[in-house]
Amino acid sequence: MKDLEEMVIDKILYDAIEHGIIEFVDKIFKYRTGIIHKRDGKGRTLFSHAIVLRQEKIYSLIYALGTRKSVLARRHDFFQNNFLHLAAMLPPQSQLDKVSGAALQMQRELRWFQEVESILPLRMKKEVNSNGKTPSALFSGEHKALAKEGEKWMKNIAGSSMIVGTLIAAAMFTTAFTVPGGNDNKTGLPVMIGTHQKAILFLMASNAVSMFTSTTSILMFLGILTARYAAKEFLKSLPTKLIFGITFLFVSMVTMTASFGTAIYLTLIEQVAWISCPIIVFCAIPIALYSLLQFPLLVEMISRTYGHDIFDKPKEKPYSFET
Repeated sequence: MKDLEEMVIDKILYDAIEHGIIEFVDKIFKYRTGIIHKRDGKGRTLFSHAIVLRQEKIYSLIYALGTRKSVLARRHDFFQNNFLHLAAMLPPQSQLDKVSGAALQMQRELRWFQEVESILPLRMKKEVNSNGKTPSALFSGEHKALAKEGEKWMKNIAGSSMIVGTLIAAAMFTTAFTVPGGNDNKTGLPVMIGTHQKAILFLMASNAVSMFTSTTSILMFLGILTARYAAKEFLKSLPTKLIFGITFLFVSMVTMTASFGTAIYLTLIEQVAWISCPIIVFCAIPIALYSLLQFPLLVEMISRTYGHDIFDKPKEKPYSFET
């Protein structure tokens, strides 16, 4: 009867780990701390399963174990896999799908690998499992397809965005020399600068900002297209380039629209100035659409690259262990 009860508890506990139910796992650890050393049929502990299933909240409980953390981290399963080998394995697809985009999925995998690596002694990073693979070699092999998908994903976004940036830069370069009303033949200054100085200055300033930001975005996207795509570049280098590229492209679109609206206003101000207002309002539609399409991705990339750590490391040690 006791063995059956233990089996039921183990089954419930493993299900809780699989689904990331941190509250239940925390309660079990507090009242049955000895369970952290228990192994399954593959010789894996509860924290081994948290690594395989990429449950960062449950894995973070290992930081509350004090000195026992080091003991657990040195455990191997029956296939001679240490914790870092398990972190090098590709997780279930359901866990990968929690992050949008193959590049961000690869970034998350690298963060997991580095986090687990940080608690292991140096010698264990070079250990081989029963297949003769070190953790680094296993990671490269398991994530080869994901890295290729991430490269394709990044290049597709960079390529299409680069086309938009190039069109904006070309348009802004041309319009910089075609000011409404023309230029004075003697001074070369815009004819309307005397009567509408503020509007002319705003037109030129928005045009210049759009030109510079679109050019900068092109360089960021070019950096993505020509990158080596080494695994570690997915951690910060590539996401940072994409973040800056999308941000500068958005600024260039906003300032381009402002420049266009000002040009329309100056062209029609003498005859039908009222029609410039609805035209300027309609100019905001592309900006709104771009925001809806790209801002969720941009926010997620910033959050995952520069936001808070995915591992919540408890400062206290809430568990009193069985002796």
